[in-house]
Amino acid sequence: MDFFCNALGIRNSSSCSVAYFPVRGRNSGNNLRYNNLMPETRSFRLNPRCEVAPNAEIRSKPSSLSALELLKTSAADRYTKESSSIVVVGLNYRAAPIEIREKLSIPEAQWPQAIGELCALNHIEEAAVLSTCNRLEIYVVALSQHRGIKEVTEWMSKISSVPVSELRQHRFLLYNKDATKHLFEVSSGLDSLVLGEGQILAQVKQVVKTGQGVPGFDRKISGLFKHAITVGKRVRTETNIATGSVSVSSAAVELAMLKLPESSHANARILVIGAGKMGKLVIKHLAANGYKRIVVVNRTEDKVAPILEELKDVELVYKPLSEMLTCAAEADAIFTCTASETLLFSKDQVQMLPPAESQVGGQRLFIDISVPRNVGSCVSDLDNVQVYNVDDLKEVVAANKEDRLQKAMEAQTIISEEVKQFEAWKDSLETVPTIKKLRAYAERIRASELEKCLSKMGDDLPKNKKKAIYDMSLGIVNKLLHGPMQHLRCDGNDNRCLNEILENMHALNRIFSLDTEISVLEQKVRAKVEQSQKGDS
Repeated sequence: MDFFCNALGIRNSSSCSVAYFPVRGRNSGNNLRYNNLMPETRSFRLNPRCEVAPNAEIRSKPSSLSALELLKTSAADRYTKESSSIVVVGLNYRAAPIEIREKLSIPEAQWPQAIGELCALNHIEEAAVLSTCNRLEIYVVALSQHRGIKEVTEWMSKISSVPVSELRQHRFLLYNKDATKHLFEVSSGLDSLVLGEGQILAQVKQVVKTGQGVPGFDRKISGLFKHAITVGKRVRTETNIATGSVSVSSAAVELAMLKLPESSHANARILVIGAGKMGKLVIKHLAANGYKRIVVVNRTEDKVAPILEELKDVELVYKPLSEMLTCAAEADAIFTCTASETLLFSKDQVQMLPPAESQVGGQRLFIDISVPRNVGSCVSDLDNVQVYNVDDLKEVVAANKEDRLQKAMEAQTIISEEVKQFEAWKDSLETVPTIKKLRAYAERIRASELEKCLSKMGDDLPKNKKKAIYDMSLGIVNKLLHGPMQHLRCDGNDNRCLNEILENMHALNRIFSLDTEISVLEQKVRAKVEQSQKGDS
């Protein structure tokens, strides 16, 4: 490893100037493939940023050979034979507690920046970020699985200040087909806390919308997420898994109803802090359950007005954020659903509030569905307060899950079909370099022979005849290439198997000597290294 890193001069943004990551601790969940069926919003701290220090020293091994030549002749030759892989490095509500997840939360506005930083890593070619209240999942196309995972995990550690050893205890890793299957399950709502919920599909769509035009959100990753959207729609249409399903917001309301005395439901004083997507859903579910007066605290009133238009039978009272504590003092149940990176309620603040009404047993209820959390964990130490967060919703959704297991099994059949189709499309991309090289080979011959022909016909040849000859040469080449090109392409719906297409590719490479001395993967690694070195000069 030392030899490989020195040879390539690969650097990391940590205090060490060489991208050498020693194996520490146990590699928990590195090949986890879970099939349990079971949502998700949160904030990103890109400080310190994952960048190469401008004045850092590059250590390189003295040698008369180039880095790539050393690489070819070293024990790392095996690495150059690798093909790129789709990998997901993730933490979710099953494997990681909210205390860890909230530190890794990445707000949507910073997803493009995150993609850029990930793709600046030496072995990451493409990337996407899916960050919700119940998960952070980093999808990448890695030029090397092992090194790519190391780099992504180090990056996650840097943005969150969570030690790598701790991340390894909670992360899960999936590769290629398993990574594809996992995202399809996520978009279908099968991996959600609330089985079949629909909000996650909207969040997957947002990944695609945010990634459009962002360097690094390229063909394979964008294709994967677009296909995931198709799968999510198909599953919901063909299985009705979302019929009657609850969301995180409705589960939060249901939890509040379980915790509040039944006799208080009609008169409980309700406060909702935040009028974004989650807050709006909470308000709607409260209204659906008979709550007719709700105080809403938000930074501005503009998001509250449209909700009021929809819920004409409900008295919505808007209050600015500056009056939050005053409103909290007059509330029995408080829902927090904001994207704030700082606590809204500390232990000292809550301790100063007057006791809740006797009709609710003198216990003030906080339902915090924000990630990062809006209510400090130590608030629950107070005697007259009950605090619940997104991880506490499991008791509400357990029964809901049982009703959907049969539909989930039907959904798995659909997902298996779609995984095969996507994998066929992805694998067929291996033929793209051959298609390009074959066309370039034919074009070189065409241009050379055309030049010879025109030179023999003299300089006085009319332009229209030159154009006719030029067009004829293009036509001949295109017609000759049509057959081979058709046998190198596959869209996943083709009757020909992938093996046949790859055999055609290898045959054409041999026949026309299209194989280059340096593999495509080596070219990509070299480009990464050269880019890194330019940035340091």
